[in-house]
Amino acid sequence: MSQAVVAKLKQEYPAAVVDVVEHRGETTVTVQKEDIVAVCTYLKNEAGYNFLCDLCGVDYLGIEPRFMVVYNLYNIATKERLRVKAAVAEQSCCIDTVSGVWATANWHERECWDMFGIRFNNHPDLRRILMPADWVGHPLRKDYPLQGPDRQPYQGRLS
Repeated sequence: MSQAVVAKLKQEYPAAVVDVVEHRGETTVTVQKEDIVAVCTYLKNEAGYNFLCDLCGVDYLGIEPRFMVVYNLYNIATKERLRVKAAVAEQSCCIDTVSGVWATANWHERECWDMFGIRFNNHPDLRRILMPADWVGHPLRKDYPLQGPDRQPYQGRLS
């Protein structure tokens, strides 16, 4: 089923689809970040992926583009899963919100912003969700200090 969906997606948005990988029965489609709303709208309305299971960030420190936003989708009727990814550069660390496609993206995107600092354009309420409002930095970035901001490294013994 997902091969047919991907084939139709490539027909509908040929410039948007960057890569398709099938591994151990899981299909991952990488798309241009500029097309994420259109692709997700198509996958929900035309392909039946009506449930956004998860949205998360990945930090590839030292590689550009540095970040990847990953959308794990599920079609409840066919029980099919599909992973969609979009690369986000460190310099312009933003991507459009899909909260208009799936309402639950609101919370997922807030978490991704809070932990990775990836900004979601046109998000209705982009603010911290896990960390305190005055927290400095984004804790899941690979260059974030292990002891937290303004902390001295541990000086004791680990025994």
